[in-house]
Amino acid sequence: MTPPLADPTRPAGAPPERSAPAPAPAVPGTRKLTLVAVLLAVFVVPTSISGTAVALPDIGVSTGADPGSAALQWVVNAFNLSFACFTLVWGSLADLVGRIRAFALGAAVFALASVACAVAPNVYVLDGARALAGLGGAAIFACGSAILSSAFDGPARAKAFALFGTVAGVGVALGPTVSGPAVDTLGWRWIFGLQAVVLAAVLACVPVIARGVREPVHRSGRLDVRGAAVFVLAMAALTYAIVQGSAWGWASPATLGLLLAALVLFAAFRALAGRTEAPLLDLSVVRDRRFLAYTLVPVAASFGFVTQLTYLPSYLSTVAGYSASAAGTTMLLLTLPVLALPMAGAKLVERGTSALAVVLASLLCLVVGDLSLLLLGPDTSLAVLAPAMLVTGAGMGLSAGLVDGRALAMVEPAKAGMAAGFLNTLRLGSEAIAVAVFGSVLASLVASDGADAASYDSAFHALLWAMAGVCLLLGLLIVGLARGGGAAREAR
Repeated sequence: MTPPLADPTRPAGAPPERSAPAPAPAVPGTRKLTLVAVLLAVFVVPTSISGTAVALPDIGVSTGADPGSAALQWVVNAFNLSFACFTLVWGSLADLVGRIRAFALGAAVFALASVACAVAPNVYVLDGARALAGLGGAAIFACGSAILSSAFDGPARAKAFALFGTVAGVGVALGPTVSGPAVDTLGWRWIFGLQAVVLAAVLACVPVIARGVREPVHRSGRLDVRGAAVFVLAMAALTYAIVQGSAWGWASPATLGLLLAALVLFAAFRALAGRTEAPLLDLSVVRDRRFLAYTLVPVAASFGFVTQLTYLPSYLSTVAGYSASAAGTTMLLLTLPVLALPMAGAKLVERGTSALAVVLASLLCLVVGDLSLLLLGPDTSLAVLAPAMLVTGAGMGLSAGLVDGRALAMVEPAKAGMAAGFLNTLRLGSEAIAVAVFGSVLASLVASDGADAASYDSAFHALLWAMAGVCLLLGLLIVGLARGGGAAREAR
């Protein structure tokens, strides 16, 4: 682990901030329980995101909401918006009150919100409960990764974060698979009830974990409420503009106004952070080029992988003529590497391969995979399609979990929650941006070119070029940051 960094925002001559010693690893008997509890909670969050979409038709029928209504779509959007807005807040709060306490509070909020979803009398109550669940989900992700950073060290930490990435990928991939049968056999309310049951089991483990995991000394001070309020408003404006941009039009006054408001609020947040003794986001953390390089890797994955996970099934159905079940089965080619490769990436690092080299290999796979998908067409055989999808999935799988562990290893232990919050804010925020922009541009290109299968094919190929280009540019930026900050030496 690198030594604590000097804080360039602290005035010269001022007494240094009380540093925290590195936390001791968990008591041996609690390590497995800690890992299982965190991974169970982490599994629920992406499952809730991807699986809830499957239930929307049944929710609409049950609550009387129109299939295309905004109220019904906000069952998904409210969770994402709340998650994106509060991840950094939870990370900073966890450093003050303790990661385990904040994690438990988030899991309890999510569980209670899931119960509220299960008994919601109408879609509007359901929307509010989903926003509350997103608040809890933000705590689970931000605090869960920080707990693993405290509980494990060395090769054990690498394996723990590899499992973290694997389970998150499994949740995204299996969300529809798990939720679909639950909706068909038990009804849509039970998908939320099952989430509450799993999180209740997680909460039952918390007392044992709290006795066995020794956290670092917490930073002194209080939560930066002013900074938190400005940041939440900025993220809300940005995320809401992205969610509604395709419906309102990206050049509409409402969209542009929200984007401008977000820009002004982010500028105000940065100014406040530089003048606050204990800011929501310590700028010294973000100024570490090595840390920033690793946090940008999930952004590349959002553009190179998550967009394909979202829109490739529609292409297979619209252009290639696949049935819904055939398209869903084929998508396993994209998700299987996400399940298998995080542990492989961790083992490569354990055996002496540079962590940066593994990350660069994952970025290369994203670029090559997106370009290989250009071979897609109405009559493309599975033999041609499979390698392209597997390589794209490898771009996500190799670095999943690895970047979390390496990034958190570069900050002071007392700031790990803040760092995890920042990393996951970038992760989910970039996913929302990538998916929304891809979908909006795709719809615009298809509409302008005849709105048939041929126009969809042409538009999808144009966007593949764009996504590969974005991944390449981000890869070059990551290399520049890593070399400039000495990450190549650290990774070895």
